[in-house]
Amino acid sequence: MPERGRVTQSPSTPRWVLPLTLAASLVTVGLAALWPAPQRVSPSASVFEDESPPLIVEAPHSAPPGMVWVSGGRFRMGTNAVPGPGMPNPNRLKPDEFPEHSVVLDGFWLDVTEVTNRQFSEFVAMTGYQTFSEKTPTREDLARSGLPASNFRAEHLVAGSLCFNPDFDRSTLDTSCDGWEYQVWKFVPGANWQHPEGPASSITDRQEHPVVHVSWEDAVAYCDWAGKRLPTEAEYEYASRNAGRDERYPWGDELTPSGDYLCNYSQGAFPIEMQILDGFPGTSPARTYPPSSLGLYDISGNVWEWCHDYYDAQYYAASPRRNPQGPAQCLDPQEPDIIKRVIRGGSFMCNTNSCTGYRSGARMKGEFTSGTFHTGFRCALDGAGHARSAERQQAIEAWRKSR
Repeated sequence: MPERGRVTQSPSTPRWVLPLTLAASLVTVGLAALWPAPQRVSPSASVFEDESPPLIVEAPHSAPPGMVWVSGGRFRMGTNAVPGPGMPNPNRLKPDEFPEHSVVLDGFWLDVTEVTNRQFSEFVAMTGYQTFSEKTPTREDLARSGLPASNFRAEHLVAGSLCFNPDFDRSTLDTSCDGWEYQVWKFVPGANWQHPEGPASSITDRQEHPVVHVSWEDAVAYCDWAGKRLPTEAEYEYASRNAGRDERYPWGDELTPSGDYLCNYSQGAFPIEMQILDGFPGTSPARTYPPSSLGLYDISGNVWEWCHDYYDAQYYAASPRRNPQGPAQCLDPQEPDIIKRVIRGGSFMCNTNSCTGYRSGARMKGEFTSGTFHTGFRCALDGAGHARSAERQQAIEAWRKSR
């Protein structure tokens, strides 16, 4: 996600989008032009060596409440089918999904649903935690995104977050340029997880909807409180593929088999003709759509989900084979100064004409201090963390009984 005053190609933009100057636009276009085409890299011989220690396949104990076991295994992550310039690309594959490479994962638990407003409310009530979008930031706070503090002016220092702008100027909308989607976003002072569309909105009737307007750090804080962690990007794709199946979506290769909508995304020509054929103009309650074969809800669509990894557009060419944790630092050639983390799964704003983030193999990135109206998360857990998670769950249950 871009920081205030910048533009990026990511559909999950940051909390600080301001009117762009011509100079800023030219810089962004220049960076995009410098993004090199992916190198055609063949897997090294070490990719096919035997696993040591042995792969963890079976669950070491019963599943924690609200989680499902994802058995360990091997799968092919990414794709070698990214079309060249000017070639048809109906599924909107992107260069950062190349190359296809072998990944081996130990088994892990994953939350059945995205973290809901009700669950996040308990976390806040027990800890007094404040999300980034609820606090008035300082220049130093904003500079953690990667840009110098001197780049931020007084008008940037406002608590709030990014929302959809239904009143965007349709007469000037230009969909021919990279990052055109940001013509329909707006920064809303006072927008946060408790007020998703701004101060006049509420989550009173959305307790089972996924929490949004949470930054990567907010998600990590919740996971730590729950005794869990964020899933890695490889774990997320593996789970979305139902333990590594070679299918485009969690339910198969057709987006709407038999005409059924199986996840929450935007229909019609976004953003001019948003038809809402799936029944939801925004987020949908957890468990609305059928679960995947693993029993996971909304692993595709509804809201983008934060992953553990830094984002690197060319990481797949260098990814370790066993339990990859992501690169040591961020590298987005389009915005090399901005520190970003991976987001996965797509959202209710994804669509067939600009963003197919609901594909199991689709990658995206977000500036790590920013939250948006369509970004949330779910938690993961491995065997080594079970004891702490159980301890935290006992503390949460005791708190619930005391209320």
